[in-house]
Amino acid sequence: MRLLVTGGAGYVGSVVAAQLVEAGHEVTVLDDLSTGHEDAVPEGARFVRADLAAAGDALDGVDAVLHFAAKSLVGESVQKPGLYWENNLGGTLALLEAMRDKGVGKIVFSSTAATYGEPERSPIQEDDPTRPTNPYGATKLAVDTALSAYARIRGLGAVSLRYFNVAGAYGRYRERHAVETHLIPNVLKVATGERASVSVFGTDYPTPDGTCVRDYIHVADLSRAHLLALEAIAPGEHKIYNLGSGTGFSVQEVISVCREVTGHEIPAVVGERRAGDPAVLVASSAKIQRELGWKAERPALRDIVSDAWDALSGK
Repeated sequence: MRLLVTGGAGYVGSVVAAQLVEAGHEVTVLDDLSTGHEDAVPEGARFVRADLAAAGDALDGVDAVLHFAAKSLVGESVQKPGLYWENNLGGTLALLEAMRDKGVGKIVFSSTAATYGEPERSPIQEDDPTRPTNPYGATKLAVDTALSAYARIRGLGAVSLRYFNVAGAYGRYRERHAVETHLIPNVLKVATGERASVSVFGTDYPTPDGTCVRDYIHVADLSRAHLLALEAIAPGEHKIYNLGSGTGFSVQEVISVCREVTGHEIPAVVGERRAGDPAVLVASSAKIQRELGWKAERPALRDIVSDAWDALSGK
């Protein structure tokens, strides 16, 4: 297939683009490099440096789009909501209109479990209420709503994948965010000497060790789900799937495993709870396992951390 990967110079997008190339697809990566890296574009893929508003020419002859281009920092979305609505929703609407003009009727969308907000139960299922607590999650939910409308009215075939914390590495493809907010890379930065310590926000949650429990999924497993979703697209349907471990790992577990893998002490500084941090956020992946046959091949936290550490330390 001829495929366009928007945001394909970013972390998840680059891994998906690499796996698509390996699977024999003809891949074009479109990225404005505002947060991505040109050297993350896989060999064998064509690269177009442009934003979503200029995606039209890159869609010529394309069979389907895999859409990752988005602003994704929760804190920044609270400070600059207009930026997030303009980029995440506005940019996607421009992309959808360009797809319509070019006759491209298939899309896989990188959504987020942040669309659910603070869940009423865990693991979260696809039919649970969606009440995002920040502009980032709200913009992603708005895109999901738009995809449903385009499917119903214009016959678009779409699949949205909702997930929380992606981690690990796929060969040379790893997390390289200018502003890093994810736990695992920040813990590993202590081991490399880039940070003095890691912060633990609260140890009095109703969890086994008192720290927050979060869902972690290996980036390679996540990427494979996108390839399966591509094959599952049906005209006029918008399918939504969660991707998660089904159990989750606590902050303390993550730090302990990082200490084991790196052989470094990794000092942790305990602070107060952060406002709005739920005790447990875990997504059920039962639906995608049942319908698409997806199953995590590297669910162990140690595997996730080891791959991230090997890529970061150049092993």
